[in-house]
Amino acid sequence: MVKQVRAVRTRQTLVVAAAETFADVGYALATLPVISRRAGVSSGALHFHFASKDILAAEVEAEAAEAVRELADRCRSEAGTSLQALVDITCRLLLLVAADPVVRAGFRLNGDPSRKSGAGLLRWWRTLVRDLIEQAERAGQLAPDVSAEAAVVAVVTATFGFQAVGAADRSWLATERLAQFWNFTLPRLASSPDHGMVSAALAGGPGGRHT
Repeated sequence: MVKQVRAVRTRQTLVVAAAETFADVGYALATLPVISRRAGVSSGALHFHFASKDILAAEVEAEAAEAVRELADRCRSEAGTSLQALVDITCRLLLLVAADPVVRAGFRLNGDPSRKSGAGLLRWWRTLVRDLIEQAERAGQLAPDVSAEAAVVAVVTATFGFQAVGAADRSWLATERLAQFWNFTLPRLASSPDHGMVSAALAGGPGGRHT
């Protein structure tokens, strides 16, 4: 039992160390020796848990996807409207990217051209934003002159932009930046703008699991 607990802890330590490395330098430049040193784990122990860098990266992506989907499900269940859910998920996702190295690395790996795994997490995010905006449109929550497609483009590109800029300067993932974005965007997007939506979203925090 003790050995099993130790093995689980070692595996998770390796996942977090790999995520930190992938988030810092990308997939191509990350090496298993660097990851094992960062984790404080021998190379033999690393290979016992993960036979290759690709398998380790896939585990990081899988854990990131699970964390993000759990966050989205929780926000959707708690929000009173689709538009509130969109604000909540966007704000808390970006706070999670800042706080959780596994989620941060998951998005970077999904967008890394040197990875062959595709961009499942990024495609999932685009689909989620589209679904929430279309639901908000059907419910009359969007301003009459707002195009749902244009809103999808604005929100998706903004969130990807926050992640990209935040990778170099973490201050771009601070609550103040996210509040500025939504307080600027909501009056154009919503039929009945309510800046309290932004405060409620940011008050929820990121809810990360790997910090």
